[in-house]
Amino acid sequence: MMRYLPLTDTDRREMLAVIGAGSIDDLFVDVPEAARLSGPIANLPAHASELAVERHMTKLARQNLSAGEAPFFLGCGAYRHHVPASVDHLIQRGEFLTAYTPYQPEIAQGTLQMLFEFQTQVARLLGTDVANASMYDGSTACWEAIGMARRITKRAKAILSGGLHPHYVSVAKTMAKYTGDSLETSVPALTAETDVDALIASIDDDTSCVVVQYPDILGRITDLRPLADACHAKKALLIAVVTEPVALGAIKSPGEMDADIVVGEGQSIGVGLQFGGPYVGLFGCKDKYVRQMPGRLCGETVDADGRRGFVLTLSTREQHIRREKATSNICTNSGLCALAFSIHMTLLGEAGLRRLAGINHAQACRAADRLAKVPGVRLVNDTFFNEFTLDLGQEARPLVRTLADRGVLAGVSLGRLYPGEGALENGLVVAVTETVTDEDIEALATALQEVLA
Repeated sequence: MMRYLPLTDTDRREMLAVIGAGSIDDLFVDVPEAARLSGPIANLPAHASELAVERHMTKLARQNLSAGEAPFFLGCGAYRHHVPASVDHLIQRGEFLTAYTPYQPEIAQGTLQMLFEFQTQVARLLGTDVANASMYDGSTACWEAIGMARRITKRAKAILSGGLHPHYVSVAKTMAKYTGDSLETSVPALTAETDVDALIASIDDDTSCVVVQYPDILGRITDLRPLADACHAKKALLIAVVTEPVALGAIKSPGEMDADIVVGEGQSIGVGLQFGGPYVGLFGCKDKYVRQMPGRLCGETVDADGRRGFVLTLSTREQHIRREKATSNICTNSGLCALAFSIHMTLLGEAGLRRLAGINHAQACRAADRLAKVPGVRLVNDTFFNEFTLDLGQEARPLVRTLADRGVLAGVSLGRLYPGEGALENGLVVAVTETVTDEDIEALATALQEVLA
């Protein structure tokens, strides 16, 4: 029978002899008797061969409904897009796969150049002056931006839009427990109107920043310029969060609307869904705030012979500088995911990204029009990119389960994202990307009409 541990009994005896132990049990003499197991763990099966475990895990996996096997309309921060096969092929080349964290950065010129190109792409996409070499994911990038605003403004009150993804809010709340930041939060209303006016009214002299998602959790799009002006009038910062970067191929970037810091999740470009990770955080800001930016930033220079080269220009993390001067305790960046993002973006180019965004929006419009015709369904949005919200007239969570049993992954229920918020329980957020066909839309509309009848 194949075992996970390749050591033989002879191997173990030799190792024990070298360290002077008579048995395996001698290695655990410091563990109190009461803390040791007296037998097998209850309900945990005994060890099995690799073949048996593979067969068992395959059987369990077959209980899942894969994104590629059914009409798929899930979104809310993680989106199914087509990733060219060349992306995965290239990131698995040994030169990239093994050059992970450049602790001696100038030696890893290829890694630095890739990150430099990634930064350039992200800065152009977000409309910011500069971008860093990526972060863990969108939610932690959002928190880092709040911390950065506190350092810049010397204030500790952040106002979070009700349209900000609740998981991002949850991360911020967790971190704020240890920093003393005060977070003002709310939940969205199931209407076409965003809370921009309420946010503007809430800004005061103690506000460090206002955090707004663009498009927001319901898919709504708003002009950020009035909010940016209101923030700056009170010497606060505007932080914009983008969870669907493909949208920026069609709508104006937050940086163009004078957002001070723009963060987001880059998963849509180059990175598959992967059961929720690893993903890649995007982070850009105005040039005047660059020294307060967390993570690392790669720059271009020339060597002693005048040849082009790349360096780690800024790395304001505690592994590189004195702890009290660190802007963040982020230990690395999602280098491989950033590489996948950069390769996919390079393959698309600006024209390709705009075309991809156009396809997404057009297909989403077709889906919204068709689903709004289902009796009992109301389209909430009057603006959206590839994601919109439906009011089903009854609780959405059980309907989503029923539709999944019918082989249609209908979307994300707001009741799941906001448990206990009765005013939102009828909401269903539907995402439509280029992977959704007209047949998929019709399958969802037909199934939804049947379950609502």
